[in-house]
Amino acid sequence: MSQTPDSAVRTYIQTPDSAVRTYIQTPDSAVRTYIQQHRAAFLDDLAEWLRIPSVSAQPDHAADVRRSADWLAAQLKETGFPTAEVWQTPGAPAVFAEWPSDDPQAPTVLVYGHHDVQPAAREDGWDSEPFEPVVRGNRLCARGAADDKGQVFFHTLGVRAHLAATGRTTPAVHLKLLIEGEEESGSPHFRALVERHAERLAADAVIVSDTGMWSEDTPTVCTGMRGLAECEIRLYGPDQDIHSGSFGGAVPNPATAIARLVAALHDEHARVTIPGFYDGVIELSDQERELFAELPFDEGQWLRAAKSHATRGEAGYTTLERVWARPTAEVNGIGGGYQGPGSKTIVPSSAMVKLSFRLVAGQDPDHVEKAVRAWAEQQVPAGIRCEITFTGATRPCLTPLDHPALKSVARAMGRAFEKPVRFTREGGSGPAADLQDVLGAPVLFLGISVPSDGWHAPNEKVELDLLLKGVETTAYLWGDLAEHWRHAP
Repeated sequence: MSQTPDSAVRTYIQTPDSAVRTYIQTPDSAVRTYIQQHRAAFLDDLAEWLRIPSVSAQPDHAADVRRSADWLAAQLKETGFPTAEVWQTPGAPAVFAEWPSDDPQAPTVLVYGHHDVQPAAREDGWDSEPFEPVVRGNRLCARGAADDKGQVFFHTLGVRAHLAATGRTTPAVHLKLLIEGEEESGSPHFRALVERHAERLAADAVIVSDTGMWSEDTPTVCTGMRGLAECEIRLYGPDQDIHSGSFGGAVPNPATAIARLVAALHDEHARVTIPGFYDGVIELSDQERELFAELPFDEGQWLRAAKSHATRGEAGYTTLERVWARPTAEVNGIGGGYQGPGSKTIVPSSAMVKLSFRLVAGQDPDHVEKAVRAWAEQQVPAGIRCEITFTGATRPCLTPLDHPALKSVARAMGRAFEKPVRFTREGGSGPAADLQDVLGAPVLFLGISVPSDGWHAPNEKVELDLLLKGVETTAYLWGDLAEHWRHAP
């Protein structure tokens, strides 16, 4: 094991490979000096971008989303990217940029983020206009400050700091960016965009900067994200609502059938009962469980954030393991029959339930869909017709803990924060899995947002110190990747 330039630095960072320990390298004063010298201009430029209300979910803002893409492409050109293009889709445009390294053997890295934002209005509870950035203390408040313009934009100053500190004229890696314009609208055209441009997007690794870390005091790297499959099941019985006195007890009731179906979804240990549902699931290793257990998790605080009163889930797993690394089946909505005031003594003609399934690495959404269909049809009694509709699925993604790119991200973040970096997963789902699926590249997550940043909520903000730590992390990352990638097994 080689020591860092400062042999007096003896703080250890636990890497994903328990057999390997790496010193936290001394921060580079040239990097930090460059960042501080350009801090004001960087924040001014970010504020200009944040003033563009690029709300992809609202048709009235379609022109603003296009203006946001044009602004970013121009800014990336000014940063130094020789290629910066706006890619049209049937919906909102994305931005692609590329800056090749002068080292032909350097790894290729694709950074993903998005430039569209959630809707926001002053009357929603904002303390100031959501698209007029305001600095309060050490916080920048505006829609998109954290999700995701701030976390996209730190890459522009980061690559410049990397070049300035190393004396390079090109990045140490072949650097590409793909900044989507429809993430906040469900990414309806994203996979088709990636498939259409797969050759130009080809990369050895994908860095997703649309994520966060555990807390301000605990920098973390996310190693995986769950997938998602959703369906609606409708059961039909009588051709119309019928009198429960004349016919009840003698014909099948679709509302009763839907209730029985939902009740059969889990066993007494909160395990999903659908045959084949767990096929292929990659189980948590002892090492991963140890890494999760290192996090300063307060279950009471977590429950308060969840606005819930007790934990509940698959037996044999902790709360974090359930949220991050286990598949789930949830009832999102259920209904049937009379819903108005008073009573209406009927056997309803139909009933429905909406289900969502969070999937983990190793699960195939197509296989899960077939399993759910077969199971549901078996639950339905004679005389009840069943219709099941699935929407488009999102695949799960998981980065191997021993992947060299993951180690580089952890080292770079540890160097910037001067603290050990922990490891998490993400319980939600996103388009990152499409990049892994289409490009065949591992997905890594680099984000500096913290839970208090208020994504999608009024008064969204980003901590300026953390934002600049994101800049510093990327300034170290490209050189670390170039140094260690080619020696990877």
